[in-house]
Amino acid sequence: MLSAILSRHSIVTSILRNHPSPTTGPGKVSAAAAFLQTQDTTARRSTTPAFKRTGIANFGTKNKTASGRSHHKQNRKSMPKTSRKKRSRSDAASAPYSAVSAIASKGSPASSSGGGGGGSSGHNLIAPNTSLGQHFLKNPAVVTAIVAKAAIKPTDVVLEIGPGTGNMTVPLLEQCKSLIAVEYDTRMVREVLKRVEGTPQDHKLRVVQGDAIKTAFPFFDVCVANVPYQISSPLVFKLLSHRPMFRCAVMMFQEEFALRLTAKPGEALYCRLSVNTQLLAKVDQLMKVGRNNFRPPPKVESRVVRIELRNPPPPVNFTEWDGMVRLLFNRKNKTLRSVLMVKATIKMLEDNRRTHASLRSDNIDGDGNVDMDKDVVEIIEEVVGKKSKWEGKRAAKLDLDDFLSLLADFNKRGIHFS
Repeated sequence: MLSAILSRHSIVTSILRNHPSPTTGPGKVSAAAAFLQTQDTTARRSTTPAFKRTGIANFGTKNKTASGRSHHKQNRKSMPKTSRKKRSRSDAASAPYSAVSAIASKGSPASSSGGGGGGSSGHNLIAPNTSLGQHFLKNPAVVTAIVAKAAIKPTDVVLEIGPGTGNMTVPLLEQCKSLIAVEYDTRMVREVLKRVEGTPQDHKLRVVQGDAIKTAFPFFDVCVANVPYQISSPLVFKLLSHRPMFRCAVMMFQEEFALRLTAKPGEALYCRLSVNTQLLAKVDQLMKVGRNNFRPPPKVESRVVRIELRNPPPPVNFTEWDGMVRLLFNRKNKTLRSVLMVKATIKMLEDNRRTHASLRSDNIDGDGNVDMDKDVVEIIEEVVGKKSKWEGKRAAKLDLDDFLSLLADFNKRGIHFS
């Protein structure tokens, strides 16, 4: 076959050489040359295997090009990219948690309000509202310890502030006569009711939806609370003034706040909160709770304290007591005389003196004027000035007995702080 092609090629070449076509020229192709090219191509195709003609040659081997790259790599680069998104390792690792979060978000409606504390059950991943201070207590060992420290009796009425999802509510219901839960977040109200529904303790639970600071507390024997830390101070003062008196309160606070409740004179954390709390109650530090026991973890450590009201309460006007303590602790490291000898303070004490004197009607002359033999500045100098027992004293170093004695000295001379 190959010899026939070569002989035909030589014959046509000689014909073209002896009889050139008149139409042959630059850019022109003769009929004989065209015929030769057609026959040549047909012969090559007949002698070439089918898989080579279709471009599948060297399927199992690498057909190297001049640049050293294989044809299949070049073809792969020329192919269009698929629309499938590549999956990273982080996406693969977080996929199960993302799916659970999506299910939880669909199952629980969003709410702009939120309570604190409580805990999350193993099957429920309801999202906490951290803007409202919600951090769920997830460690069952800590829950058990708090309930044990509360020493609940079968005849006790328990007040729980911030039940959350009900992790602490369930063990409390098993030990008490009845439980009143105050919760601000409507989602948590539904959650704790759903958790107790159908149990033998269902009839013991009563849930009050509202702000714990604005809601009037009913009678109770023991208070258990894991509340948002931003309402710790007003909640403590509300409990200290609650009547009728309760037996104790077991509460979880931010660690610094809890240490302030038991701080002693001379310590850095000693403040107005320390003095007022220790005046009306006995406070004990029970246990420390790490931040990893909450979901999500807060930025600070926590502590559990027990508060027991002093019964009977001290015989002092708490409003006037708090007025004096607040005034002195504004600058607790200054001397008492430096704090009181301020124009605004002197004017306030003068107005209070005239008000109390007019109510007693014992220092009013015939013209209706209050008879004052000494002004406020002289009385302050007499009590806390030079050659007095309070000379050089500072509020940061005074204990409860010192504050009570100082208030009595001012009241005896007609000076009042409210």
